[in-house]
Parts: sequence; structure tokens; C-alpha cells
Amino acid sequence: MSGLNEEYLKKGLEMKRQSFVNKYGPWAVVTGASDGIGQAFAEELAALGVNLVLVARREDRLRQVAEHIRQAHGVQARVIAADLAHPEGRTAVEQETEDLDVGLLVAAAGFGTSGPLLNADPDVERNMLQVNCLAVLEQSIAFSRRFVKRGRGGIILMASLLSWQGVPTAAHYAATKAYVQSLAEGLHRELAPFNVHVLASAPGPVNSGFASAADMRMGKADTPSTVAKVSLQALGRKATVIPGAFGKFLTYSLLPLPRAVRVRILAGVMGGMTRHQTA
Repeated sequence: MSGLNEEYLKKGLEMKRQSFVNKYGPWAVVTGASDGIGQAFAEELAALGVNLVLVARREDRLRQVAEHIRQAHGVQARVIAADLAHPEGRTAVEQETEDLDVGLLVAAAGFGTSGPLLNADPDVERNMLQVNCLAVLEQSIAFSRRFVKRGRGGIILMASLLSWQGVPTAAHYAATKAYVQSLAEGLHRELAPFNVHVLASAPGPVNSGFASAADMRMGKADTPSTVAKVSLQALGRKATVIPGAFGKFLTYSLLPLPRAVRVRILAGVMGGMTRHQTA
């Protein structure tokens, strides 16, 4: 009996893999793939039988991820070491995938900052704007054109719980995510007639390297794998998904409140996460 069950599971997995590849195509581009949410998306897509183009700044780390994916899932993996804060990095993603039948873009690259904006380094904030917004815009334009031409495709853009209102001590980061949320919502309707699915994934706190890079200290958080799994399941079914139980709890607790009240609440939450900066 166990042998039959195992055989059914194998057949079910193979059908799921084939269905996903038939829907979106044999290749996906994942930015921010060297760790965190981007790496989790790469793992999930590889398990679905999708070949991958992995994009991030750290070439050595990307090659480690690519080799692991090849060995674990038997798919192809191409590496593009590119800094999306710079025009040449953004151009490289388009140019180095022209020969591939890419059917899915997961724009997971991004970073955050914290603390009062008046104390911020303008160069760092400018880079964040380039990575979180301009790179997402340029990739959305370039790949949506390719997907419309091929008659199918998918785009996943990473928004955030913070995109629903302004957030003191993360004012600029929250603003970049509000941009992504709005862009994804509009593209969802624009591209639907062309069989191109667009999803905004808006998680709450996630246990990845994000908090450390943003100089924040988080308590409870969802996992990157949860974000990736739930987002891929929602692609083609929803315009926005809130992955993870903790993210859902926070979002649905806040959304019924007036926007100004949400801002005040999140000011307190962020204050707790950044208190060590002034201790």
C-alpha cells in the first residue's frame, strides 16, 4: 500500500510540475536570489521543474545557490551577477536572458532602511529607490512586453504590510513598497487580457536577512519559504496575496482602522524595532 501511495504522490508532483511549466514556460527570472525570499522562490520554482536565471550582486553566493538547485532538482540555472541600483546591472538582466523562453519574473530584489529620514544617507536612500522601484518598473515593462508577445506569462512583485500606509522611521522604505503595490494592482488589470498574470505579494515581517540589513530587530516573523509557496499558489488567482499567518494577522488587524491610526500604531511598532539605534 505504501508503494502505491508513493507512486500516486510522484505522479501528482509530476502533473503539478508539468501544469506549471505549461502555464508559464520553461524559464523564470528571480532577482534577489542569493538569500531570503528570492532564494526561497528559486527553490520552489526549481521543485516545479522550472529552469532559473538567478540575479543578485554576490556572484559567489549565486553560484552556490545555482549548484544546489541543479543537484537537488535537475533543472538548469544561469547566474547574472548584477547590482540593480545601477543602469548597467538592470540592462544586463534583459540582455542576458534574450535567448531564453522566459515566462515568469519574480522581482524579489530589494532592501530597506530604518530610522528618521532626516538622519538618512541620501546615497543609500537613492540606491534603495533604484532597486525597489526603478528596477521593478524597468523589468515589468521589458518582461511584460515579452510575455504579451509569447501569449502567456507571470509577474510577481514584492510589496509589504507597510505599503498600506506611511510608516514613521521607515518612511522611505514604506513609500517604495506602496509604489510596488500600486504598480502591481494596475498591471494585474492591464495584462489580464493578454493571459499575463500579475501578483503583488505583501508579507508582514519575514525571518530573512532583511531586518539585519535595515538595522531592525524583529520578533515573530513568517518564513521565506512560506512567502514563496503561498505567492506561487496565488499567482493567476489573485491581484494581491498576504502570505503567512503572522502577516495576515497583522494586516487584517490594521486594515479596518483609519489610515492615520495605522500610522500611529506602526510608529510604535517601528519604534520598538529600532530602539537600539538610540539606546
